[in-house]
Amino acid sequence: MGVSFPAVNNAERATGAAPSENNESALQDRRTRSSFRAWMLAETAEPPGEQTGPHAIPTTNRRAHWLRVMCLTGLDYFSTLGYQPAIAALAAGLVAPIATIVLVLLTLAGALPVYRRVAEESPHGTGSISMLARLLPRWRGKLAILILLGFAATDFMITMTLSAADATEHLIDNPFAPEALRGQEVVITLALLAGLGVVFLRGFREAIRLATVLVAVFLLLNLVVIVVSAGHLIGNPIVVTDWWGALTTQHGNPLMVVAIALVVFPKLALGLSGFETGVAVMPQIRGDATDTEEKPTGRIRGAKRLLFTAAITMSLFLMASSIVTVTLIPQEAFQPGGEAYGRALAYLAHDFLGDGFGTAYDLVTIAILWFAGASAMAGLLNLVPRYLPHYGMAPAWARATRPLVLVFTGVAFAITIIFQASVDAQGGAYATGVLVLMTSAAVAVTLSAWRKKQRGATIGFGIVTAVFLYTTVANMIERPDGLRIAAVFIVGIVAVSLISRVARSTELRATSVRLDATATSFIADRPVLHLVAHEPKDCSRERYVTKLRHARNAHALDCDEAIFIEVQVIDSSDFEGELLVRGEERDGFRVLVTQGSTAPNAIAAVLLHLQQSGHDTHVYFRWTEDNPIANLMRFFFLGEGEVAPMTREILREAEPEVTRRPWVHVA
Repeated sequence: MGVSFPAVNNAERATGAAPSENNESALQDRRTRSSFRAWMLAETAEPPGEQTGPHAIPTTNRRAHWLRVMCLTGLDYFSTLGYQPAIAALAAGLVAPIATIVLVLLTLAGALPVYRRVAEESPHGTGSISMLARLLPRWRGKLAILILLGFAATDFMITMTLSAADATEHLIDNPFAPEALRGQEVVITLALLAGLGVVFLRGFREAIRLATVLVAVFLLLNLVVIVVSAGHLIGNPIVVTDWWGALTTQHGNPLMVVAIALVVFPKLALGLSGFETGVAVMPQIRGDATDTEEKPTGRIRGAKRLLFTAAITMSLFLMASSIVTVTLIPQEAFQPGGEAYGRALAYLAHDFLGDGFGTAYDLVTIAILWFAGASAMAGLLNLVPRYLPHYGMAPAWARATRPLVLVFTGVAFAITIIFQASVDAQGGAYATGVLVLMTSAAVAVTLSAWRKKQRGATIGFGIVTAVFLYTTVANMIERPDGLRIAAVFIVGIVAVSLISRVARSTELRATSVRLDATATSFIADRPVLHLVAHEPKDCSRERYVTKLRHARNAHALDCDEAIFIEVQVIDSSDFEGELLVRGEERDGFRVLVTQGSTAPNAIAAVLLHLQQSGHDTHVYFRWTEDNPIANLMRFFFLGEGEVAPMTREILREAEPEVTRRPWVHVA
């Protein structure tokens, strides 16, 4: 037996009341508000299988080959070529090529093995966050998720604002751009972000086909620029000699150069940005015909190929672009206001291939940067509803797309204004979000290997975790902006989560209720049910006898008619889920047993299910003796405490009609 409980509140029920015939204008206003509300709270702008962003779960016939899906990752990962070489040169100076080699080694020897393991253990697109949620249960896991969501929000939000800001740089620094655009960086960036918000409000279908073409053209143009620039280096080897001479003169012997590179390479961490997205797009990958959701072997194999190919491709581009930009572009051009600021490869495209090719490069770069912002928005729209509302840590409307689009667009506006659309100023914040997520992934796979007693893997991943921790801490110390932004997000998420958890404490929390065969036999042919609430800490015969004696004395209950109901609180940090009610015979007593996150909500859900199934249902409690405030805190955090009054309140909110509620007796 089973029934699902729709999340309908009293206000929604009230809007269904028929207005008077004399109030046509009020009726029209109500219809308008209802239509707008329905549009705003639509679950998603697209039908199932065509949902927003690379993180949505597609239907089987919409999955694609891993090489094409890699282009979705490339929107975030490869698009950093638009600004990464310039940021690296500005942050590390002449040491940038050596520091980039260190970054590439970390990519191939550290990040790639970690995320190949994440792909294997979390193949459904939930990434390292869900791995930590499984490895760190109860409130510890939820708190870890809230903190990681704060850094993930930093990552995705700064991806949006940084990409839009760099697109603005490519626009205004183009020689054909009107002079009036200069000095309007903030306005232009806000306009790009507003356009992004409007597109998502209308409904955005992210096409793999478009991403494939855009990424392919972008990489091809970058390859042309790098090859032509390398030709200039080969034809003028004195340029490389001058760079190396200046480097050793400035920093001493080669060993000192390497030491400095190890210190400054965390500033280049933007080049690691694509791995989290790489595992997030896994549901888009077409696997084998024999794949199942429990064991998607082909999808995992495709994801590993995707990660390897993307890492090798980006590593080659990073090293080559760093060498040609640092050696061929004057250092002063990388400074704010310089011609290569935020657009080093575009500078070389204009300088060596002419303004026509350079303009084409700018347009493609602007397009992929804007599309990277769209990918980041899609990531947020899939990440937040996946966790917070499910944990009861966000309002129910946070499951819908459009309200979140308005929230995220407003936050992006604020970040852009605070940073004045500066590419360099946002680089540290972006790197912080990327590095924390990668560190969490390294921690997750290390814990997983340790629990599986894989000694070699535990040591190897432990070393990688230590390197990522150093990189993260060094970046935070050098550029604390990312930590400040993440702290704001974390505090906001935790505050909203606590408020929402308290505000939603009287919801049923049951997505459905099912009774097994034994439980069904207990209630069969009984028009009236008498249930005695019992705490399952003591299930001895003496305790059941005492409980029945109290029910008989306090309520004049016929003991032959009584059925006990027990809720085993497994994890009070969970919020909602299906309730399976089992029937058990214990020492001659009939007991309905279920598991839930809180006792009052589970009891209320079962009672309401029985009442709606045609039984006149009564439940019997006895008052608790502890302090009411302490009991209330136990209810919020442990799922126990004030069971009787909270059960009654939950039923009152779930069923507004008094005559249709189960009876609650307390003595």
